[in-house]
Amino acid sequence: MRKAIPLGVVDYETLKNQNYFFIDKSMMIYDFLMRKSTVTLITRPRRFGKTINMSMMSSFFDITKDSKEIFKDTKIVETEYISEMNQYPTIFISFANAKNDKWNVVKEIKLQLRKEYVDMLMYLNKK
Repeated sequence: MRKAIPLGVVDYETLKNQNYFFIDKSMMIYDFLMRKSTVTLITRPRRFGKTINMSMMSSFFDITKDSKEIFKDTKIVETEYISEMNQYPTIFISFANAKNDKWNVVKEIKLQLRKEYVDMLMYLNKK
């Protein structure tokens, strides 16, 4: 089956589950964990993959997910840090869809915060 180029795809799980062409950047997770930094600032030019990389990290760490399947063919699974997968409460907020005027930006951020809150409540209620 031929893989498509993921133009406009910003979600790592979609990228992997819908058989898009991708370059394995999972060792970025390894690099972050090796540094043991308290805070990391990620700056890159437009269209460089910031959102998809952050989505990948969220999928890897998020305690509410089971990401074994989407990471099975990546380099991170060959490291000692595989034990960190899906072990942490994770909040992923992107400004990629927060566009136009200030009110739409604020509205989009509120929607994302509400979604993260509901997702965590659903996870806690399952336990």
